[in-house]
Amino acid sequence: MKTTLVSVREHAWLTTEAVIPSLDCGQVSETAFDYLCALNESFTSGGARLAQVAGRRRLKLDNFVGVVQTPCGTVLEIVPKHHAVGGQLGESRALLRKLLLSMLDLSAREVGQAPLMVFDAPLSEWVMRRFLDELHALLRRGLRFDYHRIEDQLPFLRGQLNLMAQLRQPPGKGHQFHLRHDVYIPNRAENRLLKLALDRVRMSTQQVESWRLAQELSIRLAEIPASKRVAEDLRVWGQDRLIYHYRSVRPWCELILNQQMPLAVMGRHHGISLLFPMEKLFEGFVAGWLRRHLSSELKVQTPARSASLCLHLDRSIFQLEPDVLVTSRDRRWVLDTKWKLLDSFDRAKNYGLSQSDFYQLFAYGQKYLNGQGQMALIYPRTDTFTAPLAPFDLGGGLTLVVLPFDLDEEALIGAERLGLPFRTRTNLKSLNVAEVMTG
Repeated sequence: MKTTLVSVREHAWLTTEAVIPSLDCGQVSETAFDYLCALNESFTSGGARLAQVAGRRRLKLDNFVGVVQTPCGTVLEIVPKHHAVGGQLGESRALLRKLLLSMLDLSAREVGQAPLMVFDAPLSEWVMRRFLDELHALLRRGLRFDYHRIEDQLPFLRGQLNLMAQLRQPPGKGHQFHLRHDVYIPNRAENRLLKLALDRVRMSTQQVESWRLAQELSIRLAEIPASKRVAEDLRVWGQDRLIYHYRSVRPWCELILNQQMPLAVMGRHHGISLLFPMEKLFEGFVAGWLRRHLSSELKVQTPARSASLCLHLDRSIFQLEPDVLVTSRDRRWVLDTKWKLLDSFDRAKNYGLSQSDFYQLFAYGQKYLNGQGQMALIYPRTDTFTAPLAPFDLGGGLTLVVLPFDLDEEALIGAERLGLPFRTRTNLKSLNVAEVMTG
């Protein structure tokens, strides 16, 4: 089957009509369009939305990023939109991979900075290649084996004789012994999952080198059966020191088996689809950055779930869940992340800020900070949002600051305005002239 790659970014238009391809508009076949419409209906029924359908020929994507493979062979790649205008496919791919590593709690050093930046292919191919590399390294160190008790009928003695079965042996079969014995084989949950993931990669990858490596590894795992109960095998994945060298391959295995995705895209074809809500990736990246850079004396909760909006018949209802709650011995901070492109020059339209978000933060401030303290809304840094906005006074000593987070430099610009104690200031951008003017 011929594979067609269509690369766009969030909120792009897809159509079956002939268009000049760009990151904001792409052309797909009618069969791929119908599949995406059906997929969107399944997402909608689950409380999410993949796209907005506009007639029979056009749809507008929402804020999911990743890869969708359709049965007809179309590979739809959706990358983050972190530039209001312009932007390159390569840098968007690298950003998506960096956000995914943060979600998996893997550093670029563990994965390798060169493969992170240089591998110029859709996310699914990169994930499959990482899985193959980790599996290859695992096999060099050796698979974990286990003893399995089996019952067999042999013409010689081995292990333990099953006396009751032997006594029931019919005439003419006296030379056969009913035995119980142990065999030392690699048939255990972790290896069965790796075999299933490898089979999917071998059938899905379009990269020649990946396919060749998958073929080689499949020969070495030929005696292991593929998992038939993925969720059950994952629950019994070993945690002891004898299985410690499996830790690096597990997150990639889970991704390929659709077990570590906010929404799994399953189908009858053998393609590997990976879709992630962009706001969750951004939220996780910022939370991870805060954990690494805030003072060790602070407690970081992501998300916080200790307060509700109100009581009704002695029962708390409408739980309030800020993305990040930072707590010290005598002070608290509430931080919320939003994946949206602001325009700090468009004051007439409130810079693109949402009134409902401010209502939400006001409720957080009343319930988590008792109406006094510092809160922050964190948005991605763009060419039109490079410095913090002037503080917003919510009354009663409650203040809200809106800060940009630079995903390229991995820095929270204007973080010092919150009064948070950081371990080091080397990763914080200092205020420049533009920030002083806006502040």
